[in-house]
Amino acid sequence: MISRIGLFRGLPVAAALTAAVIMVVFLPSCALKDETSLNFTVSFPEELCAEPLDGRLLLLISSNGEAEPRFQISGGPNTQLVFGMDVEDWQPGEKITFDEHALGYPLESYSQLPQGEYFVQVLLHRYETFERADGHTIKLPMDRGEGQQWNRAPGNLYSTPQKLALDPPAWEDIVVDIGLDNIIPPFEEPQDTKYLKHLKIESKLLSEFWGRPMHLGAIVLLPEGFDEHPEARYPLVVYHGHFHRQFYIPVGFREQPPEPGLEGYDKTYAEYSHQFYQDWTGEDFPRVIILTIQHANPYYDDSYAVNSANLGPYGDAIVQELIPHVEERFRAIGEGWARVMFGGSTGGWEVLAAQIFYPDEFNGCWCACPDPIDFRAYTIVDIYEDKNAYYLDSEWKRTPRPGRRNWLGQVSSTLEEENRLELVLGDNARSGGQWDIWQAVFGPAGPDGYPRPIWDKHTGEIDAEVAEYWRENYDLRHILERDWDTLGPKLSGKIHIYCGDMDNYYLNNAVYLMEEFLEGTSNPYYGGVVEYGDRFEHCWSGDHNNPNPISRLTYVQRFIGDWVARITSTAPPGGDVTSWKY
Repeated sequence: MISRIGLFRGLPVAAALTAAVIMVVFLPSCALKDETSLNFTVSFPEELCAEPLDGRLLLLISSNGEAEPRFQISGGPNTQLVFGMDVEDWQPGEKITFDEHALGYPLESYSQLPQGEYFVQVLLHRYETFERADGHTIKLPMDRGEGQQWNRAPGNLYSTPQKLALDPPAWEDIVVDIGLDNIIPPFEEPQDTKYLKHLKIESKLLSEFWGRPMHLGAIVLLPEGFDEHPEARYPLVVYHGHFHRQFYIPVGFREQPPEPGLEGYDKTYAEYSHQFYQDWTGEDFPRVIILTIQHANPYYDDSYAVNSANLGPYGDAIVQELIPHVEERFRAIGEGWARVMFGGSTGGWEVLAAQIFYPDEFNGCWCACPDPIDFRAYTIVDIYEDKNAYYLDSEWKRTPRPGRRNWLGQVSSTLEEENRLELVLGDNARSGGQWDIWQAVFGPAGPDGYPRPIWDKHTGEIDAEVAEYWRENYDLRHILERDWDTLGPKLSGKIHIYCGDMDNYYLNNAVYLMEEFLEGTSNPYYGGVVEYGDRFEHCWSGDHNNPNPISRLTYVQRFIGDWVARITSTAPPGGDVTSWKY
């Protein structure tokens, strides 16, 4: 979930803000609509980009200069303001106008701004035209190596922040001209080391679906002694999670101790990353290969590792193309009994889904804080019975449904607010946000080729027909119950789920429902683990003794013994359980 709603995907602290000052006189918000107007006109020069552009134009307004406005938009209480509109065939030098009717978050209109000083910035999140194999032509923001982050995507245009003073003495219409004068540069490619290898393959399956070359990336961590033992063939441990340019599982792999000057959690993370390197290369540590997958796409920073009407056959591409390529190149055993998976949040959903949809290809999943695995608890919405996602069903009351809480139950956002933000950042599920990717992965394609919504983003009204599609195709608990006669014998002993009972996004509710089913199974009994952390928030992974920020950094060390034991004890006759044990 995220950061994206979840904690696996935070934004780094921005560089110091530079701002040009513009003094503007403007009426109080109560009089603005009737007597005057404040418009922002935006253009970009041909020197910056010579071609016409499509995309989502975002007007960003902040009340502080702590960072650029583009880095201050979030679902939490400290968010600043964003307003959005689509642009098509926008020519160099052409002026596009934002007026007070532009869709906004959290204010509906910037006409509601009180008197004060503000920092203003504009950014264009660029779209590309796709002619998909299903016959639909659509415009989406292709990932460009950043993991679907609109404020960091290479090629996006943005303006230098300007300081705007809103003051009521003069009574006239106001126009503020803003020129896009920057373009986000591409990232440098990471370098291979003795242990870490980076690779990218063109996927035939995905390229056929999207009508243009599509790639899958991977970062592979090789075991100590890989070069010295050419006869060894290794088990494969697959980590699923959000996109990262560097190795992350969710600890790093750091060969050198932390440099002096690091403080706080940066120092802690560096220390544990170095400890992982020391453990990994230690004399008694199991020798396996770890694979982390990069599958950012036009809708999100990962694909959810399943086949989808809107994203294409990512499940098949990963299982049939990427994993065999990695295994052949790096001498893995290359059979389902010698593969296990782990991940949390989005990655937790992915490893459970991959285990269910490809039961013979993997020999166990260790799933932490998974995204909703039973849509009767789609966070706190029952998409089959509830009528509205934003408010409790009631004749007389209008009670908002919460979206995020802390371990004490204190709410920091509602479902309506979170969906409003995504709608401003991009309509047609193009925000790159959490609710939009669920809609894109789980839902059917609509008549226009974009994902058919599970609910109306403006009102929260749930579409029962779409909900039924979700149930039959991606409700993991329902699929297990429906197909247990055939899936059960293939999954016994393979499912391990861990979740804090105060998950920030109420994900524990779906785990309760999954546990109820699993504990009632027979012929065979599921034979796995469902475990809860008392008062633990999102990203809990089974450690009862340490806080989440620490336990998430020891995931591999805590579980690798279980993984190796599972692989060794279930190996078929003649299976290689010795060459990698040196």
